[in-house]
Amino acid sequence: MTVHFIGAGPGAPDLLTLRARDLIAACPVCLYAGSLVPEAILAHCPPGAAQVNTASMSLDEIMERISAAHAAGQDVARLHSGDLSVWSAMGEQMRRLRDLGIPVSVTPGVPSFAAAAAALGAELTLPGLAQSVVLTRTPGRASSMPEGETLANFAATGATLAIHLSMQNLARVVADLTPAYGPGCPVAVVYRASWPDQQIIRGALSDIADRVGEGISRTALILVGPALAGEGFDESCLYAADYDRRYRPQTADSPWASWSHGDD
Repeated sequence: MTVHFIGAGPGAPDLLTLRARDLIAACPVCLYAGSLVPEAILAHCPPGAAQVNTASMSLDEIMERISAAHAAGQDVARLHSGDLSVWSAMGEQMRRLRDLGIPVSVTPGVPSFAAAAAALGAELTLPGLAQSVVLTRTPGRASSMPEGETLANFAATGATLAIHLSMQNLARVVADLTPAYGPGCPVAVVYRASWPDQQIIRGALSDIADRVGEGISRTALILVGPALAGEGFDESCLYAADYDRRYRPQTADSPWASWSHGDD
């Protein structure tokens, strides 16, 4: 028996990996975060599978349900939205399962920041503008932030910021980022990326709060950084005609010349 932690993606049912689909189809028990995992994904469950919405359950209750499946020798598909590597609460579940001696596996999913970037048609790392993406959030009731992980510190790097779980703190986000990025820095708020009711609101730090208004208070990602403008960046060397690389050596003396011909 194994508990399969599965990233169910950002919302669109077809943004699900083949591995995830096959694991869901093979598990007689499915525990899913019903507030964020679309019901269409549950259609992959086998006939008669137990489908348990964990949105209203405590961690103890979730562990009890998994322990019961373990005792019955039933594999469990544990679905979380997006990807499991960030803000999934997988860590606390896995810690308890390890203590119980229950085997686990992890299948990655499409993260929300990637779906938001796709909706914007944006590359978040443009040469000369930004070569890093910082995934972060602001303090909330569920989790505080370590002392050094402040928006001001991240903004000082000039990286593209993908700020999760922070729509309720939008005013603070703007105040913390404006000194480093400037009021004209591009901002995009993507609400429910990849869902049918997806909304995109573009602006700058100076006006994004007014553009968003009060209609969007959660389930949205805030992207900030010069790269969002999609202009004023350099072309990378990767595809430059004179760039010496292993798949396209420029001279017979290139260190890649023998490699490209299959020589050791």
